[in-house]
Amino acid sequence: MTHSATLISYLHLCHRKLWLHARHIRMEHNSDTVAEGKLIGETTYQRRAQKWKELNLGHSKIDHYDPQTNTIREVKKSTKLEHAHVAQVQYYLYLLEKRGIQGATGLIEYPKQRKTREVVLDEVSRREVVGWIAEVERITQLSNCPDLVKKSYCRSCSFYDFCFV
Repeated sequence: MTHSATLISYLHLCHRKLWLHARHIRMEHNSDTVAEGKLIGETTYQRRAQKWKELNLGHSKIDHYDPQTNTIREVKKSTKLEHAHVAQVQYYLYLLEKRGIQGATGLIEYPKQRKTREVVLDEVSRREVVGWIAEVERITQLSNCPDLVKKSYCRSCSFYDFCFV
């Protein structure tokens, strides 16, 4: 099994980044954007740790899960890549279902924008997740790194220097 929540998210952002990450090539330690996102996640909702649990699901880890309300919470820096955030939470919901936890919901919180988005796993998104897993498997099995595809958010990517310098 080569899929994880990170790889599902990267599938929606950049196949090249997905492929590199799957091969343990990491650039996040050089990224101010990643550092800022991490700081927001660590300093926002500090009392949450008393109520919420961390769930380790093998290749994926849910930082905030409330077993009382059956809710996953993800804190993100910006809504700019919201489609990938939604996919990540849908994948978490799928993993919970596979472990017998039914009816969970997800909340993605964007504290800088004061926005919260609810995420559910319905029949359509469940099928999409299965397709995403297959596509991650296909991409990670490629013998060569996928070609560079320039996107509007490349400049803020931790792999920018790798791809463009």
